[in-house]
Amino acid sequence: MNPVIRREFIGILRSPKTFGMLLVLTALFSATVILQWPSDTSSVSGSKSLEVFRIFGYGLLAGVIFLVPAFPATSIVNEKNSKTLALLLNSPLSGPAIYLGKISGVLLFSLLVLLCSLPASAACFAMGGISLFEELGLLYLILFFMILQYSTMAMLISSHVQTSDAAVRITYTAVFGFLLITLIPAAFLRGTTFFPPTLLSAAEWLRCLSPLPAIMEVLGDGDVGSSGLQQASTTSRFLSLTFCTSLFFAGLTLSRLNYRIFDRSKSKGVITNDRELSKRLLRRLLYVVDPQRRKTGIPWFLNPVMVKEFRCRRFGRSQWLLRLIAACSIISMLLTFLATTSAESWGVATIGPLLVLMQVILVVVLTPSLASGLISGERDSGGWEILRMTPLSTFRVVTGKLLSVVWTLLLVLMATLPGYVMTVLIKPDLAPQIQMVLVCLFWITLQALAISAAVGSLFRYTAVSTSVTYVTVIACFLTPMLVWLAREAPFGHGTVEAALLLNPVGAALNVIGAAGFENYQLLPAAWWISGIVSAAMFALLSIQVWRLNRAV
Repeated sequence: MNPVIRREFIGILRSPKTFGMLLVLTALFSATVILQWPSDTSSVSGSKSLEVFRIFGYGLLAGVIFLVPAFPATSIVNEKNSKTLALLLNSPLSGPAIYLGKISGVLLFSLLVLLCSLPASAACFAMGGISLFEELGLLYLILFFMILQYSTMAMLISSHVQTSDAAVRITYTAVFGFLLITLIPAAFLRGTTFFPPTLLSAAEWLRCLSPLPAIMEVLGDGDVGSSGLQQASTTSRFLSLTFCTSLFFAGLTLSRLNYRIFDRSKSKGVITNDRELSKRLLRRLLYVVDPQRRKTGIPWFLNPVMVKEFRCRRFGRSQWLLRLIAACSIISMLLTFLATTSAESWGVATIGPLLVLMQVILVVVLTPSLASGLISGERDSGGWEILRMTPLSTFRVVTGKLLSVVWTLLLVLMATLPGYVMTVLIKPDLAPQIQMVLVCLFWITLQALAISAAVGSLFRYTAVSTSVTYVTVIACFLTPMLVWLAREAPFGHGTVEAALLLNPVGAALNVIGAAGFENYQLLPAAWWISGIVSAAMFALLSIQVWRLNRAV
């Protein structure tokens, strides 16, 4: 047996957290089915069993997306940072054997996650109306191929980055890209007539990289974004594309699994201030923000911790912020333009919900990556002891770190506002609704920031804090949506409304008139609850920082 497989798989199983996580997953999957189990056996029908199967399938998909990517994302970079990767490369094992051992350990753990759902899936099958191979078996096949794709992609990312927290952040961002962003081109291009057929066909194939269309097809919900049109089977396309991309990712990782993986050749560069006057003037004309220009001192009125975070964090640097803002602005305008030109399949009222969802996804992906390591990153790198020796108070440290994230998020979210401006110009009646949506968006961002900063401060290592923060934030924002999917089966109107009050996402979709959210009264209660949760999380963050600041 490959020794790397035993080392990876048994190493994961030895963690008490892994056992607790598998136990919780088994209980959650079982509870998903039990809550929807009919009290009267005479009420069991094909439609009822299909409703139970849908909720179970979406819950299983969410569980896999939450838990699986974090393990392969840190597999290679942890070996490299702990100096054990060089020992592995010097061992009799070849590069393919090392890779096979590592990916097999991750896949075996992923199979355990799927096995935790077998009692719930057996209950779904016992209700009847579900095919063992064409629905239940195909669901597990799609999930396994998705796990294979995400695991190989995460290991490729792990072979390129230098820190485990960066690997986790980039991996979850890539996962969301494959899951949701690949759906956007086909959704907006469908119904247009001025794009060439080859582009439309490419967008249809790109859409099949996401597991959502295939999962919805198996669960009987149709195809996401199909708009009632008859489409070719997305399941076969998804399986073939996923297998090919997995082989591609594995091949790229194998090409790096040698001694060259330790090479980090990089030009030392030249500071702009040390160049000739003519070159300094030319760079001043060419660059809005010159990344090679020496920074000035910190003014007395600025929080030094905030400035330190901006200058040390890659996306805090001005040139990266400008690139991110420009990309968000272009995407926002493009989405609005494509939505308004797709008159055959989209109406003007559809633009608002799409923009809201885009911004929520942006907040959920970006906020944990920025805020989870505010405290744990300092503790992990040893910088916290330096902060403790400064005369800065706990309040100044906390506010400085939070402001560095707040400004970044505000700039990025403001860059998505042109889409709302175009929506108002197209349909002025939506102006009051969009104003309330912007208030909801403020509370969404604040709540995500508070949860990310508070949860991340509870852990010593950055990679752990980033992983747990992503899972926590995604669970907080996705769980009410899963309850909403189960509305009237089994959750009643009051239960769904109470779940949607847990975060302002439902309120924003309710205000903008998204389908399925019209009949709930969520404002202003959702704002009050979001404010209370945010205040509690900020208080937890302050207490944790105060405790760490006083620790001996």
